[in-house]
Amino acid sequence: MATVAVPPGEASLVAHASPRIAIIDIGSNSVRLVVYKGLTRTPAVLFNEKVMAGLGKGLAPGGRLSDESMDIALAALARFALLCDSMGVDSLRAVATAAVRDAANGPAFVARIAELTGIQVEIIDGETEARGAAYGVIAGIPDADGVVGDLGGGSLELVRIAGGEVHERLSLPLGSLRLDAFRKKGRRELVSRIDEGLNGLGWAALGKGLPFYAVGGSWRALTQLYMHQTDWPLPVTHQHILPADAPERLVRTLAHISLKSLKDVPSISSSRVPQLPGAAAMLRAVTKRLGSCCIVSSAYGLREGLLYQALSPAARRQDPLLSAAREAADRMGRFSDGSDADVGEALLTFSDTLFPEEAPDLRRIRHAACLLADTAWRAHPDMRAEDGMDLALHGTWVGIDAAGRAMLATALWVVNGGALPGNGTDVLGQLAGPDQLALARLWGLALRLGQRLGGGAADGLREAALAREPGALVLSLPRAAEALYADSVLRRHRYLAQALGLEPKLRLR
Repeated sequence: MATVAVPPGEASLVAHASPRIAIIDIGSNSVRLVVYKGLTRTPAVLFNEKVMAGLGKGLAPGGRLSDESMDIALAALARFALLCDSMGVDSLRAVATAAVRDAANGPAFVARIAELTGIQVEIIDGETEARGAAYGVIAGIPDADGVVGDLGGGSLELVRIAGGEVHERLSLPLGSLRLDAFRKKGRRELVSRIDEGLNGLGWAALGKGLPFYAVGGSWRALTQLYMHQTDWPLPVTHQHILPADAPERLVRTLAHISLKSLKDVPSISSSRVPQLPGAAAMLRAVTKRLGSCCIVSSAYGLREGLLYQALSPAARRQDPLLSAAREAADRMGRFSDGSDADVGEALLTFSDTLFPEEAPDLRRIRHAACLLADTAWRAHPDMRAEDGMDLALHGTWVGIDAAGRAMLATALWVVNGGALPGNGTDVLGQLAGPDQLALARLWGLALRLGQRLGGGAADGLREAALAREPGALVLSLPRAAEALYADSVLRRHRYLAQALGLEPKLRLR
């Protein structure tokens, strides 16, 4: 295992031929190990484990980490070191944030970690932490334009992002553990401390009318609570959008519900529950001060930002949705020889002529559908549509919102033989509008035709072409490929033509 110690803020993760890359994040609440499959635009997570050490609990700036919390953290880190060795981790970066940064015995604790586990821990400053969180949001939501707020246990990092870059930044010692401590002294103390901290936000006007991107476990738990309250059908917090008045509603809810009752809400960790009232108060205050138009939950944060900063400029420019879809196509596709993404590109070209004026944001979702069109082939034929829909709705995709997932799910449902309306489509109707789903159904029918025409391979598609002509949907083939136009292809050609209000027509050239 290669451990790399570099100055704070510098990329220290390196690529290997068969990379397993790990990040250890020693936070104020938890100590977490995540092992990724490679330094790529959207690396798959091989392993993810956290231990709630509570290093920042009861810690004031300049205070000392408790023996109990350090012992818990050390036990976790000893396990993580052994796991990294057994997994064959090639590159490891370990960072410590606010609790260790602010503690008088933080450097001694880091030295003890190195002595007992061999892990070289980098204590990062507030600016590095803020940049990491901001680039994490950019990695997961490339067109993000607004203000990132990363609420950790010990600090709050606020960052203005736009155009894929980090701009104004502010770090405040107001993490969820400290907010909870203030709350226990009374509402007035909590509000006073929050207002005092936010008075330093001199660039608040730059966030007016823009989204607020919420990062961190406590704010993610608030998103889960809001989703539970509103009966949201999709259990995916990343890129879930909350209205601007959601923080006020959450504050009122938390004022009248017992903390014990919150433990019954699915997906909310019981260890997070005591911190939610303070976190909600902070979310309300900061979004009001900024004049945010909405709150966007981000599952990506510091760890993903560290990975993103280690990428080459060319890799950073890759679309994370399409990058992940290509990887899934090559891993799950029918031929599994690296050519399945080529089939997806051929399907994209084949279907492009039907949607010549499609907006770029819609075309990229269709592009993802093309890449994923054949990933359910191993399932029983009666279950392929369900598998395709499940992959779209519940896959670990980023760079796509709920409506986009619903469109992707519709396309994959149809391309795998599902007929709308059908089982599971009530959920889709809650996530996207009827026009969006109707367009996605056309995508699915076009891809189903192309997939059958080429037999799931690219060669049969490359010389085929679709065109809308007056009263007809024309499929053009080379005369030498006429035999490809079998009854099964004719049926799919007819279904697509009927959906467009046209008649199917074959043209040989």
